[in-house]
Amino acid sequence: MSKLLFDQEHDGTEPPAPAVRGERRRGGRLLAVAAVVVALLVVVAVAAGLWLRGKIDPSGGPGEEVAVSIPEGTSTAGIAEILADEGVVSDASVFRFYVRFRGGGPFQAGDYTLRRDSAMGEVVAALDEGPELVFQRLTVPEGLRLEEISERVGELERFSSERFLEVAEGGSVRSQYQPADVDSLEGLLFPETYQVGPNEDEAALVRRMVTEFDAVATGLGYEDAEAEVGLSPYEAIIVASLIESEARVPEDRAKISRVIHNRLEQDMLLQIDATVIYARGGEPREGGRVLFSDLEVDSPYNTYKNSGLPPTPIAVPGRASLEAALDPEPGDWLYYVKYEEDGTHAFSTTNEEHNRRIAEAKARGVNP
Repeated sequence: MSKLLFDQEHDGTEPPAPAVRGERRRGGRLLAVAAVVVALLVVVAVAAGLWLRGKIDPSGGPGEEVAVSIPEGTSTAGIAEILADEGVVSDASVFRFYVRFRGGGPFQAGDYTLRRDSAMGEVVAALDEGPELVFQRLTVPEGLRLEEISERVGELERFSSERFLEVAEGGSVRSQYQPADVDSLEGLLFPETYQVGPNEDEAALVRRMVTEFDAVATGLGYEDAEAEVGLSPYEAIIVASLIESEARVPEDRAKISRVIHNRLEQDMLLQIDATVIYARGGEPREGGRVLFSDLEVDSPYNTYKNSGLPPTPIAVPGRASLEAALDPEPGDWLYYVKYEEDGTHAFSTTNEEHNRRIAEAKARGVNP
């Protein structure tokens, strides 16, 4: 029986090769390679993630502030390049993809104050808030001509004196006190200090100045000018502009107003030097003098040759002159002349008295 078993186990033939053992060895090698590849991919992914994280949120926190200006019409890609050039973000391409996948924008043009080496999330949040509202200060003193106001406007960033003057003289913006046949806003822009916003343009600024003038004039009762002084509201504004151009001390305004009203009532030539200066182009001669030759200038504004009021105001009147035009001081004066160095005038009822005042002023060294 033992021999039979032996014969069965050793019949002289080779047993078949164990195929499973070879497949196991190849499978093991593949698994090892796969493990290495996976490990490498993990390492690459971790390295890429760390690199990307460093680009999105640089270590060390944000740096110094930097002013960044984004022009109108700049695309997100263009904004990314500007930010990268200024050192605000570390990489323009990464920032562009960050915005695309994390959301943000569209961003507004304007001026921003950002920090160098900022986290991209902080930059997007700052851009989403919009640009800083930078206001500019415009001061318009009393007594300026429209052209002089436009020159001051032209000194502001983004503003054109030519465009401002075009709007102010074109008739597209109007005062409620402006006659239908007058397009110019000469004398109808209220003089004060304005804070000019970043979204305002020349037309918006003109509208605001006219609205302010109308509000002040209405508050002073200019709608009732006819009943108060026998002049239309616009004529009373012209008188206010003459007062503003002539008065040098506050106490003289109401008296100068009375002289103008008295002369108008008596059909006398106003003979106001400021109108001659305006007719000459608005630039006074040295020392503010008016020569006899100036009195012959051919212009409707020359009140030495033309009766009545000039056709428009000659300057922007302030509140005090607007008040004086409607409330002249009682008196019979028909003349006035500069009598003191500070600009105080002497007022007279006759030409003889007026000439005497002139002589007295000259004798004291005052140039009338």
